[in-house]
Amino acid sequence: MTTATARVQAAPTLGEIKARQQGAWASGDYAVIGTTLQIVGEQLCETIDLQPGCKVLDVAAGNGNATLAAARRYCDVTSTDYVDTLLAKGRLRAEAEGLSPDFQTADAEALPFADNSFDVVLSTFGVMFTPDQERAAAELLRVCRPGGVVALANWTPEGLIGQMFKTLGTHLPPAAGVKSPARWGTAKGIVELFGNGAAAMELTPRRFTFRYLSADHFLEVFRTYYGPVHKAFLALGDGRDALDRDLRGLLQKFNTSAGDTLTAPADYVEAVIRKA
Repeated sequence: MTTATARVQAAPTLGEIKARQQGAWASGDYAVIGTTLQIVGEQLCETIDLQPGCKVLDVAAGNGNATLAAARRYCDVTSTDYVDTLLAKGRLRAEAEGLSPDFQTADAEALPFADNSFDVVLSTFGVMFTPDQERAAAELLRVCRPGGVVALANWTPEGLIGQMFKTLGTHLPPAAGVKSPARWGTAKGIVELFGNGAAAMELTPRRFTFRYLSADHFLEVFRTYYGPVHKAFLALGDGRDALDRDLRGLLQKFNTSAGDTLTAPADYVEAVIRKA
């Protein structure tokens, strides 16, 4: 084969990208970090004034923050994720509190539920990471009943986590054609994804503050337990030091602590979409 006719490696399909993402989120132990975000699920349920008895679906639920928040409000909750180990952690948390949501393995892009099955569909920092964003948004709307609510918590592009993923992308560029997860944290993105099926939409800026003993502590936890960061360091080899340096610079930029600890505000958006 001549140089001119050398075979060009095909770009990965969305299915292949999803499989890689699933492997990333299954690595480490996201539950270690996820449990620190519990307040986000509670706040989201309060924002939508979640009523007892509602039939609720939590999509890309992780270890169940929004699931538990809804179950504590006496709702009929189904918790879904495509990582079984995270669902198992959510189940243990529910059992410890005497709560009884249903846990089911499911792909956010192909939810195994009938049309109009739920009063409320939730996702906190979960569905925003799907590779086929339009399909995932369509699935959220499909399983929500007319007049029901889709309520999401999504990291913004400008906030700490949005910038962290941007930093990861400079060291390990994402596959061609894959849109940024931070799109879900913008008004433009939410309108593009849900506008055709929505009777009303409301976005509320929120802030979660990460609190760690130090920047070293934050990086140790994220390198060990947060799948995308864990996988990035494994993949980079000799490039690990450069990524470590850039992440430390990012943490320094966001740290508001006057001492040696890390107090890093991270902006996110609550998007509440009422289905037409």
